[in-house]
Amino acid sequence: MTALPRGESPGPSAADDDTDVAGSASAVPAPSAEDVAEDVGADESEAEETDGTAEPAAPEEADRTDAVGATDAGTAPVAAALSEAEAELAAQRELRERIEKRKAEKEGPIAAGAKLSGQAADLLAAVRAVESGEKPGAAFFDSPAPAPRRAAPAPVRPREPEPVFAPQGASPEAVAAVAAVLAEGGAPETLAVAAAETLGAQAADVLRADPWQLLAVPTVRPEQADGFARALLGAACGPDDERRTAALVGWLLERAALQGHTALDTSAVRAALAERAVTDPEAAVRHAVAEGVVLVFQDGPDDQEADGDAEPDGDEAADGAGQEPVQVLLGLERYALAEESLADGLARLVNACEKDADWSEAAAAAGSPSAAELIRAVAAGGLTAHTGGDAARAEPAALIVAARALGLRALGATHSVDGRQRLAEALDEPSAAVTLAGLLSGAEGPGRDADGAVAVDLLVVLDAPQLDVETAAILVESLRDGARLVLSGDPGVLGSAGAGRVFADVLAARTCPQVVSRTPDPGPIGELVSGIGIGELNQVATPGKEVVIVPVQDAGEAVHRTVQLVADSVPRAIGVPSADTQVITVGHGGSAGTRALNAALKQRLNPGPGRFGGFDPGDRVVHVPTPGRTVPGTVVSADAEGLHLDCAGTPVVVPQERVESSVRHGWALSAHQAAGMRWPAVVVVLPGDAARGLSRAWVYTAFSRGERHLSVVHGVDQALPRAVALPPSQDRTTRLRALLEAQQTVTD
Repeated sequence: MTALPRGESPGPSAADDDTDVAGSASAVPAPSAEDVAEDVGADESEAEETDGTAEPAAPEEADRTDAVGATDAGTAPVAAALSEAEAELAAQRELRERIEKRKAEKEGPIAAGAKLSGQAADLLAAVRAVESGEKPGAAFFDSPAPAPRRAAPAPVRPREPEPVFAPQGASPEAVAAVAAVLAEGGAPETLAVAAAETLGAQAADVLRADPWQLLAVPTVRPEQADGFARALLGAACGPDDERRTAALVGWLLERAALQGHTALDTSAVRAALAERAVTDPEAAVRHAVAEGVVLVFQDGPDDQEADGDAEPDGDEAADGAGQEPVQVLLGLERYALAEESLADGLARLVNACEKDADWSEAAAAAGSPSAAELIRAVAAGGLTAHTGGDAARAEPAALIVAARALGLRALGATHSVDGRQRLAEALDEPSAAVTLAGLLSGAEGPGRDADGAVAVDLLVVLDAPQLDVETAAILVESLRDGARLVLSGDPGVLGSAGAGRVFADVLAARTCPQVVSRTPDPGPIGELVSGIGIGELNQVATPGKEVVIVPVQDAGEAVHRTVQLVADSVPRAIGVPSADTQVITVGHGGSAGTRALNAALKQRLNPGPGRFGGFDPGDRVVHVPTPGRTVPGTVVSADAEGLHLDCAGTPVVVPQERVESSVRHGWALSAHQAAGMRWPAVVVVLPGDAARGLSRAWVYTAFSRGERHLSVVHGVDQALPRAVALPPSQDRTTRLRALLEAQQTVTD
């Protein structure tokens, strides 16, 4: 294996006076775990990226004492129409109702079910409850009832007025009541709003009866909930209190979901409970299952039902000798619902494919063999998987053009606005390109028909690795019988910010035709990235300084060099302005994370007092309207309504009370946030303390974001080639592949 190409600096400057940027990288001391990421306990809402760990997009944490605009928080007007975030939540509630209806129509119990009682049994009709009476599960799931199904409105076109992402706030009375309970228990009253929104109108009563329900609030850790419980309950509580153990099990599964898992092995849960001073973890798991906090599943022979006892008796072990071991999994109902619904929906699309046109001429006229193969595969089936790099995006575009020429309603959906714009450039009708979030919310696309299905005959989803399981389930449920679905993407990039590995599971299950593109990404960057995809960090020729390595000794020098590259060297030598150059780093924390880099880049590129909640006009930011979605934009102004942004030409207003939680500076992003987007130039920052956060998928994703130029601020020495050489691992525990394979077995 050869080393990463060491190119020349994009050009000398007066600022480049302390380091020879064309010199060799020096070795750095082996980093400790503390150097790699911040203490998760200090800020649970902003998890660091690690190998295979999905990072939920989170706002920049900063001291923001100035309010946005001139009014107090909470006084911004609420939009009359549904906001995009509300529409997505409504779609999730609608999905639950549709799943329940479909499952209720099936005969017999679901083999993958679990013993439930209480409200969880009502919500998950597919899982047969134990007839032992209701349990107090409502304390854990105080969520609104699914929205009733209603006739779809007329097709909605993108709105011209400025959208306002309004929060779904709790009433002042509920917040005040929760604040009083929090104060009594010694917890910060700043948690009152989040607790009231999470636990509902009766949050104060819920917390008083079960203080560990505070764990349902983001950023709260078990030790904090324990202290709160001791203050309220005194000697009446202990480490084995069933309320505590049930809440801990739910918290562990929620934490796992932030890392991309839809389920966890029971042994891992029991081990984590033991670390939290639970003396009988097995009994705690059984209790959590009985209470409906989690569901239990078995993946193994005959997909048998399981209870909380994961270990077989001696006789059972003897009878099962020679068989494959049965994996017992625990999962939250929301992800169980989504995975089962998604598996059913994909099977429905496969089985309901109909002959709607003659595709032979379109395949013959395709511009490349890979495009022709994709068209033929789509003509023959209702579900198709397509894999390839960025250059291969031309093949789904050709498919959409061909389908529209045949009179079919064909549409392409991308993960980001940037992806939508790039797809629109390749289509004969730009309106045929939408973002997936816009399509599901009704803000983009053709709208829905009278049955509530998206009015398309063919939907091509690009950037498919970014699909989380809940979004994928909503999408598939929104397609009519007979519609065709194509999942297209690069399997080498990082997975979704949300839970699940939908694209990888569909590919692994082999339940549909798979078309592998033979169109390589061009240029030195494409050659470099192609090698990374197979585990090789090759040296490539860079006659136009397409790839440059800048060795650094420490994180401070990494920040210094990054600012030089963005503000001076790349614009002058490469011709790419600072506004079109994106910085990508491993995580948010640390001395060269997104926070430190954003602060340094703002000071150089757009200095200001941050009078609008920490922002100034001209600041590059990212807006997070819903968890897992990152929308780049620029600050325009602020007023009584909130912070005004320009997001790729679309005006967005973020209410004052949501600025701190949904807007962060965006000169520097993590690789997870950058997935699905590309820029003319990219600077990838790899300080020494980032070594343990590297993986082949991370490097592949970060290095492939640049179109014309890639600079690597390199301080990890041999950790980079080692990370590339290590084969990708099954980094997420999910059930979708097993469900798809089980359905295929039944069909065969």
